[in-house]
This record gives sequence, C-alpha cells and structure tokens, in this order.
Amino acid sequence: MEKCWIRVWIVLVGCLLPVLVQSRVRHYQFNVVMKNTTRLCSTKSIVTVNGKFPGPTVYAREDDNLLIRVINRVKYNVTIHWHGIRQLRNGWADGPAYITQCPVQPGHSYVYNFNVTGQRGTLWWHAHISWLRVTVHGAIVILPKLGVAYPFPKPDREAVVVLGEWWKADTEAVINQAMKSGLAPNVSDAHTINGHPGGGGGGCAAAGGYQLSVAPGKTYLLRLVNAALNEELFFKIAGHKLTVVEVDAVYVKPFKTDVVVIAPGQTTNVVVAADQAAGKYMVAASTFMDTPVVAIDNTTATATLHYSGTLSNSPTAPVTTPPPNATAVAAKFANSLRSLNSPKYPAKVPATVDHSLVITVGLGVNPCRTCAAGNFSRVVAAMNNITFVMPATAILQAHVLGINGVFTADFPGNPPVAYNYTGKPPANISTRKGTKLYRLPYNASVQVVLQDTGIIAPETHPIHLHGFNFFVVGKGLGNFNPKIDPQNFNLIDPVERNTIAVPTGGWVALRFLADNPGVWFMHCHFEVHTSWGLKMAFLVDNGNGPGESIIPPPKDLPKC
Repeated sequence: MEKCWIRVWIVLVGCLLPVLVQSRVRHYQFNVVMKNTTRLCSTKSIVTVNGKFPGPTVYAREDDNLLIRVINRVKYNVTIHWHGIRQLRNGWADGPAYITQCPVQPGHSYVYNFNVTGQRGTLWWHAHISWLRVTVHGAIVILPKLGVAYPFPKPDREAVVVLGEWWKADTEAVINQAMKSGLAPNVSDAHTINGHPGGGGGGCAAAGGYQLSVAPGKTYLLRLVNAALNEELFFKIAGHKLTVVEVDAVYVKPFKTDVVVIAPGQTTNVVVAADQAAGKYMVAASTFMDTPVVAIDNTTATATLHYSGTLSNSPTAPVTTPPPNATAVAAKFANSLRSLNSPKYPAKVPATVDHSLVITVGLGVNPCRTCAAGNFSRVVAAMNNITFVMPATAILQAHVLGINGVFTADFPGNPPVAYNYTGKPPANISTRKGTKLYRLPYNASVQVVLQDTGIIAPETHPIHLHGFNFFVVGKGLGNFNPKIDPQNFNLIDPVERNTIAVPTGGWVALRFLADNPGVWFMHCHFEVHTSWGLKMAFLVDNGNGPGESIIPPPKDLPKC
C-alpha cells in the first residue's frame, strides 16, 4: 500500500499545499503563531495557523489517514477540532478542550491521528477553546476515492469560500470583558469572505475583496464554510443561480436557488455556471437574524465574480441581499434540503427509537455578585435548564481512566419544568449548573427534539453534534407536540448533517445511531452561547469487543 508523507507544519500560520495524489497517509503540520495583518484599515496581531487567515485547506481522499501535528507557539492554550469528522472510536482526535482532551499548552505539540472513513465532501477545522476560532479555522476537502465520480455533473473548477467575522478588538478581551460584566459581548465590526470584507466593509474605504475568476461557459463548485462566531449568513451572487449539491459533507438532491442560508458550523457545496454576459458580478454575505432584540453585525461582506477578459475597472453588477429578518427566505431554503437517498448513498434513518429526548435550548439569568454592570446578574445559557460547567480535567480521559468527580451521567432527558416554552417565560429564569452527560448504550437509536425557549427572547440556535451525523426528521414552530408532530416526520429522505439551526420560537427533531463509543460534545455554535453554557455531552458506552470500543489514548495526549 502506497504511503504519502507530506510534512506541513501547523503553527497557526502558514501555507498548506493541496496534494491530490491517491494515498493512505497524509501528514500536515499546523504551526499556531501570531501574525500581524491589516484588515479594516488597521493593523493587529492575530492567532493563525501557518500564518494564514483563513488557515490552510486540508486535502484528503475518502478513507485516508491524516496525521496533523499541531505546534503551539502562542501564549494561549490551543486545541483543534476537525468539525464533522466522525472520529470513529477515536475521541482523542476530536479536539474540544476539556471534553476529549486537555489543551495543547504554549510550547507544546500534539499529533491528531484520525481517519476519514466513509466520508467525502467539505468539512472544516477550527480552534475549540475560548474564541480563538475567529481566526484559527480553515476548510477540509475530502475528495471521493479515485475513479468515483460526484453524483452530479463534474464541475470544471472548484474553490473554497470561507465566510467569517472580523473584530478590530482582541476577541479574547471581548469575551473576557463580557463574562466579567455579565452582559452580552460587542458584535463584530465586519463580515469577511476568504478573510476580506470587500467593498469598504466595516467603514474602511480601502478594504479590498476576494475575487473569483471564471471563464464563460464553465462550471464551478464552491465549497462554502460559515466560520463566523455568532452570525447566520445569507450568501448570494448577482445574476447567478446556485445549485445546492451537498451540505455538511453529505450529498443532497440538487436544487436551484438564488440564496444560500448557512449557519455557523455548517458547510454547503453549490455549483455555479458562468452563463451570464461577461462582466463583474457582486458576491455577498449578509446577516440572517430574525430576533429583533439581539444585536447583530449588519455589515455585508462582498467579493467579485470576475469573467475572464473583463477589465478590472468595469462596473460590478450589484446584488440585493435579503433583510436580516427574512425568515421566509431561510425557511424555504431549509425546507428544500433532502438527502440524496440513492442506492449508493442511502439515507439510513433509524425507523424506531430507543432513547427519546426533549432538550430545551435557550438563555437564563443567574445572580452574580461581581457583575455590577449587569445589575448583579449575568446572562447564562442552558440545555434543559443546565448551564454546563467546563471541568478542569478532560471528560473522555476521566471516563477511560476512571477518574472520579469530573462529571456526572445524569443529564435530564426532558425539561425539568413543562411550560409554554415559546410564550411568556416563567417567573424563575435562573438555571442550575453542572457537568452533566447523558449516557447511551452502544448502537442505541436516539431521537433528540431541540426546543427553543422564549426566555429573554426566542432565538435561533445552530446546534453541532460531535462524533455523529444526524437526520433532521421534523421541525416546526411553537412547542413540540409528542403525540401529533411525529406523525409528520420524514423518515424517507430527511437531510443528514452535523449542525442544525433550531428555528426561532420553534423546534427541530433529530435521529442518529449511537454507534461511536466515547464522549461527544453537543453545543450551540454561536460562540457567545457556548461561552454562557449552552452545551452538554453524550457518553456512549463501549459495545462488544475491541472493534466497538474506544481505542487507547495516544502517548502524547496533552496533560491538564
């Protein structure tokens, strides 16, 4: 078996070259480093991988083995999460700090060793500690096996398009100040497309933008990643239709749209045909948020789709973005997503359920003696009224090594108090604290209904589940009705993904098979909500024999 040894250092800085030969082992090195960069007419020092923002794209083929050495050369603790990689039996490579590993401390390194078994498509990687992922992120492109075609016409070219946010301030200082005050943090100063606001975004007339060069008559596969910390985004290209072919590295039934809705943590592949008159066309990423009381960054990031032969000073065709509260636009897009469910790529939806959970997701207010700015209260977030407390020892380590006192396996499978979740909040809006997990036997079929709450305000929540893909079998507005709503579940071709946006003032139902032993985080991908405690974890027991059990921890596993 041929092995390909590719040395690429991951030092939160730098350049990774796409190596597209067929191989089984691919080596990368990530150097996490500080780099001075200019955005929004100001220079600041940011944490990067290999000196790049966004970071380098990791290329692999389905079933490859990846060895990625992360070297921490900054003053912060660091971990890297390979978002959407199943990490079968191998939570040691998953990356969330204090859940599956202790962080890589300054001056230390760790080798993430994992397979991309049975996966192909666009995923991404990012820091999974504090708010470092604002600049520490990049795409993962998993190509099909050699000789295996896409289930749609092969595009002529491909491009990675990473959407993000930019703060003029140090984001670590932003969240630290918010946690100290008990209030919400400041919103970002601009959105970005491949690291650039474009079009004078963020009040900077000199801000440049990303350019996608195209040739007339060619087709282009755009691999979209939403790496923003706290914003769902609309994505549009003036004058061009987008054909959606994949979300979260799972093929879908293709459909055409003029706008994509993509939540933080999600990826979406679209095919664009260069079928318009030669010229320049604006590309835009703008905010979707249909809760008026929530502060948002309302800037629009822009880029340019530039036909070959068009003069650089030619006018750019403008694009009209949806208003931030365009709920109907977002719902239409979400409702169009269906699994491909072909003989080669079936939708293996659990038909029956062993464990049925209802989990409320939302905010709360707890007393805080030091939070004078918040009237001696602080905003918190919770799942089933439990505000998750991060431990000082990694939970997976504690589970495998039998270290007591780190967590409890008593996360409630239902809300502790039943009420009109999307209506008037109860009199007591405080939460309980704890490091609580929900325990599942190996290979159990699981249904999770995520229910938004109206405490402070109803709000969408992009929820990401580590270690699994899930099927989105149903959703609705208001309170989930366990007697009526399951009658309308789609068990034939529901979309399969790893991150889902809970509708504002509504609910979403997920199903998955707990066939991956270990400790698997589930949390809101709005970083502010995660910081406030909107997170929990599943503990999946070992099955029978080594093939259904957690692999032993690596020798270089970081220590707390």
